[in-house]
Amino acid sequence: MSRTFPTPRRRSLALAAGVTVGALTLTGCSSAAEEGSTGTDTDAPQSIVVSTFPFGVEEFQEAVFDPFTEATGIEVEVETGSNADRLSQLQLADGESGIDVMLISDYYAALGQEDDLFQEVTEADVPNLANIAEFATEGSYLGPAYSYQLNGTLYNTDELSADEAADWELYGNSDYAGKLALPDISVTAGQLMVSGVADTYGSGPYDIDTALETIGEWAPNVLQFYSSSTEVTNLLTQGEIVAADSLSGFATDLVASGEPVAWTAPAEGRYMATNRAMVPVGSENVEGAFAFIDYLLSVEAQSASAELVGDLPVNLEATVPDTILDVVGDIAADPIAAEYSTLDPEELVSTRNVWVDRFAREVTAG
Repeated sequence: MSRTFPTPRRRSLALAAGVTVGALTLTGCSSAAEEGSTGTDTDAPQSIVVSTFPFGVEEFQEAVFDPFTEATGIEVEVETGSNADRLSQLQLADGESGIDVMLISDYYAALGQEDDLFQEVTEADVPNLANIAEFATEGSYLGPAYSYQLNGTLYNTDELSADEAADWELYGNSDYAGKLALPDISVTAGQLMVSGVADTYGSGPYDIDTALETIGEWAPNVLQFYSSSTEVTNLLTQGEIVAADSLSGFATDLVASGEPVAWTAPAEGRYMATNRAMVPVGSENVEGAFAFIDYLLSVEAQSASAELVGDLPVNLEATVPDTILDVVGDIAADPIAAEYSTLDPEELVSTRNVWVDRFAREVTAG
């Protein structure tokens, strides 16, 4: 049975109901509508274009896009692609991309901000910003987080205990040589792993010298530096590895299916990534974009996305389903209280290319 965690911050603003009322006003519904007229301003755009990830689109359609359209009358046209491809298209469009909302991971959102590709989303535009976790609205980004991903270890419960899996020293244990996997730095889990190791063994999350030296020492034990969720889950379920550093979301389906698999947060060096809702400069329906983000952050949408998509919600009033709780437990109530941190995008953007090159030379080349 799913549970609803109480938010540590009480707000007086309305949640889903407030979103619906505000959005209906946006589409032109008024007293005229009550008298039988549509009351719709035919000059106002009645659709938005949302650019999003290429996976989980059908589930997101059911959880968010369709209910938003039903509540507001605003149709949603969906475009998909990788973070890198979609950001490149935005860079080339010179303010005429036709995209109203871009759902994108935090690092790529930061890259876009460096090129002045996004405009600021404020509480005046999106009232539900007042109702989400503080880490989702911290000032480094122009748009809010709508979900987040926790880094930790995915492991075979027949081979390891939770305490063993939570210890970074696992990856340096020669008893498991050839039975471990780590992410490449090019993927989200890889950056979080590098910062976790840097924080645990060095001076902080950006101590790349210590991180690469440590991971390089572990490399002989690593069967594969993976670059997709499919790679690592296949290695685990086929018995080729006993553990891998991974995002918590990789474990959801495996745990639900009854596989002897669990996920645990590291004992130290806990970092998380966020997915952001950004409004590109040149959006053709800014008001529609704001209405969509407001709905996306509502209790209703956050609960549905958690249930159907598996997204960890940033609205802490949202209901978190058992499929997620069975993986992350009470961390979902407040990841910051569970000692998870986000990374500074300015640090990542300025160092990313150098770090990726060094990781390839100093870790994976051998």
